[in-house]
Amino acid sequence: MKWESLLSLKRFGDTNKRLRVEQDNLRLGFEVDYDRIVFSNPFRSLQDKTQVIPFSKTDFVHTRLTHSLEVSVVGRSIGRLAGKAIVDKHPHLQHSLGYQPNDFGAITAAASLAHDIGNPPFGHSGEKAIGHFFSAGKGAQFKSQLTSLEYQDLCDFEGNANGLKILTDSMPGTEGGLRLSYATLGAFVKYPKASLPLKPTSHVADKKYGYFQAQAPFFKDLATELTLENNGTYFRHPLAYLVEAADDICYTIIDFEDGINLGWISEEYALEYLINLVRDRIDTKKYAQLKFKPQRLSYLRALAINSLIQDAVKIFLENESAILAGTFEAALLDKSQYKAQIEDIISLSVRNIYQSKEVIQKEVVGHRALSILLEHYTHAAVQKWQGNAHTFDKLLLSLVPEGIPMQGSNLYETLLNVSCFVASLSDGKALRMAQDIGGYDH
Repeated sequence: MKWESLLSLKRFGDTNKRLRVEQDNLRLGFEVDYDRIVFSNPFRSLQDKTQVIPFSKTDFVHTRLTHSLEVSVVGRSIGRLAGKAIVDKHPHLQHSLGYQPNDFGAITAAASLAHDIGNPPFGHSGEKAIGHFFSAGKGAQFKSQLTSLEYQDLCDFEGNANGLKILTDSMPGTEGGLRLSYATLGAFVKYPKASLPLKPTSHVADKKYGYFQAQAPFFKDLATELTLENNGTYFRHPLAYLVEAADDICYTIIDFEDGINLGWISEEYALEYLINLVRDRIDTKKYAQLKFKPQRLSYLRALAINSLIQDAVKIFLENESAILAGTFEAALLDKSQYKAQIEDIISLSVRNIYQSKEVIQKEVVGHRALSILLEHYTHAAVQKWQGNAHTFDKLLLSLVPEGIPMQGSNLYETLLNVSCFVASLSDGKALRMAQDIGGYDH
């Protein structure tokens, strides 16, 4: 992989090459990507999608929207720091081609902003609910009519793949979806593989999958433009490591902070965990002047995030050659000097937050709601695709917002469209629809 290709400004449908030296620095193409994501409806819906705690009415608990904004801020900082070092190391990128250090920050920020745009309602439990419907629920009836890859897309429904579909799916009048730059799309795809084979290697890029079979032709075009393909194998875009690091930093520290604010983790206990992470960076005189626990928590959080940003950039730059060769197999924070402290924080968060009774109870509610929606809408959409829709099927489909496709050109696309429609719903909307359609009262 070469940076010249990895930083491609190409957009879907371009017939002429976009050159960095011809870009307006006041309206850079990578910054346009960020703006398009912010103003998109799928991004706005993240304001009512679970980060950790479903249906929380507490002001300070994060949603997918606030989480995504914070990840984009961290991603921008990581990208700029890495970009400066890369441009210094490869001066032709700037002198001959016009790329600037901030370009790396703009790409990473835009990809970070969109990183959760494909996540279903109710967090990762929403992905599991969709997958379970097709693997063990009523959706299993379609297995014999699909290819193994098509069926796996549904049984292992993946928010990352759905995100790429949202960003790139063509509809009448909007060919190419949001038409983001290929550099940003490449940085967005953390898992450059199809749903099968499952985890073929221990490489972090093979942990999950990044595109549905419906998007396979576009992904191949994207990989070719960015030089991510080698003899049928796809490499991860180097800046995807930075996007992943930004996400890891935020959920490690911010989810922990949410647990403290909810009272699920003792403040005294939590502050000690954060101090262990930033002990070498604390200004003891300044820290002693902070009279209230929220002040101390805010100070330690900022120090922790900065420490992890600096460490992630250091690891990235030390391994740039291996990353460009596609042989660096771990997430950046897996190599962090703070790995032990990170694992301590995550372990405490798992026990006190992710596995808390309140979170699990609300995930159960969400799982049931999505199962009801999938049962009714797959039946209605398939009946219409087959030309057998009854009155109730037509009424159900009339509730789908205008412009959202439900029938595809084949059964797989129809089932995928239904799954993606359900995934597009906010937590509250999914619950209300399940109550109205299925007579379900949680």
